[in-house]
Amino acid sequence: MSADTDLHYLERCVELAEEALDAGDEPFGSLLVDADGKVLTEDRNRVSGGDATRHPEFELARWAADHLTPEQRATATVYTSGEHCAMCSAAHAWVGLGRIVYAASTAQLTDWLNEFGVPAGPIRPLAIQEVAPGIPVSGPFPELTDRVYALHRRLHLAN
Repeated sequence: MSADTDLHYLERCVELAEEALDAGDEPFGSLLVDADGKVLTEDRNRVSGGDATRHPEFELARWAADHLTPEQRATATVYTSGEHCAMCSAAHAWVGLGRIVYAASTAQLTDWLNEFGVPAGPIRPLAIQEVAPGIPVSGPFPELTDRVYALHRRLHLAN
């Protein structure tokens, strides 16, 4: 798909991330798009209830395993506001999903969290290809950096 098409889907991911933040959750949102460009499903972070595995990327992998053939999964693309964490990268690879396109990288998020004084999480912040080297990835998208940064800043520095 073209960079303009990727940006279009990523803008929706950032909207979902904002919806998550407005609902009291961490700002992440994702879409699963088939080979023809049809959005199959979307989700946002839902970890505020206490289940730290409720990342949208993980939920999309579960949905794909239940609803798509292996061939459909291999040609689908996951768009996401932030690069997959190690857990989500592994789920994506195990389910056999195709390309991942992200607005902000793990390296960017790690730098932002350090800037905000947020303690490190329980897993190492790895890039997707460190966990699942066979998955094609695109990102980050500088056009969305300021918007994604602002959401994380709002989450961690809100008074």
